[in-house]
Amino acid sequence: MLTFWNCRLNSEPPHESGLSSPSTYDVAVVGGGIVGLATVRELILRHPSLSFVLLEKEKELAVHQSGHNSGVIHSGIYYTPGSLKARLCVRGATLAYEYCEKKGLPYKKCGKLIVALEHEEIPRLQALYERGMKNNVRDLSIIDAKGIREREPFCRGLMALDSPYTGIVDWRMVALRYGQDFEEAGGTVVTDAEVDDITTVTESPAGNEVRCRYVLTCGGLYSDRLSQISGCSPEPRIVPFRGDYLVLKPEKHFWARGNIYPVPDPRFPFLGVHFTPRMDGSVWLGPNAVLAFKREGYKVYDFNVRDFADALSFRGLQKLVMKNVTYGIGEMYRGIFIGAQVKILQKYIPELSLSDVLRGPAGVRAQALDRDGNLVDDFVFDGGVGDVGSRVLHVRNAPSPAATSSLAIAEMVADEVESRFAL
Repeated sequence: MLTFWNCRLNSEPPHESGLSSPSTYDVAVVGGGIVGLATVRELILRHPSLSFVLLEKEKELAVHQSGHNSGVIHSGIYYTPGSLKARLCVRGATLAYEYCEKKGLPYKKCGKLIVALEHEEIPRLQALYERGMKNNVRDLSIIDAKGIREREPFCRGLMALDSPYTGIVDWRMVALRYGQDFEEAGGTVVTDAEVDDITTVTESPAGNEVRCRYVLTCGGLYSDRLSQISGCSPEPRIVPFRGDYLVLKPEKHFWARGNIYPVPDPRFPFLGVHFTPRMDGSVWLGPNAVLAFKREGYKVYDFNVRDFADALSFRGLQKLVMKNVTYGIGEMYRGIFIGAQVKILQKYIPELSLSDVLRGPAGVRAQALDRDGNLVDDFVFDGGVGDVGSRVLHVRNAPSPAATSSLAIAEMVADEVESRFAL
């Protein structure tokens, strides 16, 4: 049975050494995904004298976006030079590799090729190279068709951007290790605990309540709903997009040594299908990007009335759909008829055929949208109104690549927490 928790705010003056009651803490962090876990770890390492609790609604940690992703350690090529996303990704990748080394977590620097198939893609590829160089991406180079075959013998293309610093890892394993660090430092993790209210009180906690001085939420797919609890604006709205993967049959895994990506088309909102090797030796192909009918719906027929109604009634989604009608129809078509997806992938590895692939897993991306249908591509913090709002901080959007950037994001969020709450 799912336990619902009222996360109440203590009105008493701060205590230097933290609160002693088992259900009373200095800071409660809501959300046990990779961003919440990295952040609460960073906070307790900075403030070991304070008491922290992490609340997660599922029975286990990191089971949604943190456990349903491609597993790539991104190097920071795509993002606008000087932007927060670019800085956090580049620093986050360095910190991720260092952390995995320190903790003995397995990873592979298998690299990535961004492959130009047509001559008109070459100027965009060269622009990506210049962007990556401005972002201080390590070891980046442009290679010709011969270089592509040397790196990926089965891949074909005119030219490619070679990023050997790109890698792969099991991000859920990393997230769980963040949680282990947090508990070893004295933090408390409570699972099966969904927060449904945040209020100010003066009395002692009772029943299924946690009392704390401050609250930080890192709610991922539910970040907009959590923020509305403390009176925040309903926007940006989270709209769930499901990405369905295909997988190569085991006897064909050798076709892709590393990540093989297309040159992104600026007309469309997502990167396009790609080849992604996994830590278990498998190779994922995809994903597409279609509206999910449930925020945590990983199957085609998963459906939630509230989630579906919220998405369809949101003007921002309506405008996004109208701007990308042809693209959206194509994504849905390729999700149903996988032969159409294979046809695109064959442009990169011509030997690929429909008989070489199987339907694979899926992930759901928490895409923040504004009312004009624009993808919110930066971090959004919010508080709320009144006394509650002054002691609550919501991470409303932590855009991809949040896993790669997680330790760098944790530093930034911890700085924001310290600034707002004067810890």
